[in-house]
Amino acid sequence: MKTHFRIRDIFYIVGGSLVTAIGVAGFVTPAKLAGGGVSGLAVILYHVWDLEVGLSILLLSIPLFIAGIRIFGRKYGFTSLLGTALLSLFTSLFGLIFGYEGFLPYTDSIDILLSAIFGGFLSGFGMGLVLKGGANTGGTDIAAQIVSRFTPIPTGTALFLVDGLVIVSGGFAFGLESALFAAITLYITSVSVNYVLLNMGTRYAKTALIISQKYQEIAQRIIEELGHSGTLLKGTGIYSKLERPVLLTVIPNQKISRLTAMVKEEDPNAFLIIEEAFEVLGEGFVPIERR
Repeated sequence: MKTHFRIRDIFYIVGGSLVTAIGVAGFVTPAKLAGGGVSGLAVILYHVWDLEVGLSILLLSIPLFIAGIRIFGRKYGFTSLLGTALLSLFTSLFGLIFGYEGFLPYTDSIDILLSAIFGGFLSGFGMGLVLKGGANTGGTDIAAQIVSRFTPIPTGTALFLVDGLVIVSGGFAFGLESALFAAITLYITSVSVNYVLLNMGTRYAKTALIISQKYQEIAQRIIEELGHSGTLLKGTGIYSKLERPVLLTVIPNQKISRLTAMVKEEDPNAFLIIEEAFEVLGEGFVPIERR
C-alpha cells in the first residue's frame, strides 16, 4: 500500500478539513441545512436528538469506511478515514469553543440564505483542498461509488441520488423551505469543489494521456483503485523512433489528484497530459443512448 503525503498535501488536507468544519459548524448546522453528505445527516441528528455534530460525522462514516476498504482497498479506506477524522475533530472543536449558534442571528430567511451560500462555499472549497491533497472526506462519496460499482448508475448520478435522499430527510425534519435552501447549499458546494480541483474550471471530467514504461501497472491501478478503464494506443517517438504505448483514460474531476499521485508513484519519469473533457458519454458516465 503506497500512501505518501508531501508537506503541501498535508497542508491541503488539514487546511481543507478546517475550512470545511467552519462551513459545517458555523453556517450549515445553525441554519438547519441538511445539504447532502454525512454532514447533512449529522445536522439532522443534532437538531432532532441533540447528538454532537463532529462525533456523528465520524460514527456515520465508520460503516462506509469498512465497505470502502473491502471494495476499493486499504489505501482508499485510509485516505477516507484521514479526511473524515480531521473533519470530525475540527467540527467538534469548533462546536466546543464557539457552540453551534452560528455567525448570524437567524431572525429571517435572509440569514438562512446567506448561510446556504457561505456554508456551501466553505464546505466545497475545503473539500476541494482535501481532494487536492490526495485524501477525501469519505461520507456519501463512498456510498455513491459503491452503488456505481455494482449498478449501471454513473458515480455522479449515484452521488446526486444519495445526497438527494439526505435533503429529502432534512425536509421531513425541518420543513420544505429548509430543504430548498439545503439544495442551494449542495449546488454551491459542488461548484466550489470543482473550482478548487480544476483551478477556475467547472468541467465534469478530464482526459489523461499517460506515456510510461510502467503502463501496465498504472492501468491496473486505474481499474482497481479508481474504478475506471482506458484504452491503450500505439505511439512512436519522433526522435527515438521507438514504440511508446500511450494509455488513454477519462477520469472524473474528483479523482484527478489520485490519478496524478498514482502515476508519480509508479513512474516518476512518466509523461502525463491532462486536458478538459467537455462531454463524456458512455460506460461509467452518461449513457450515450440518453443523448
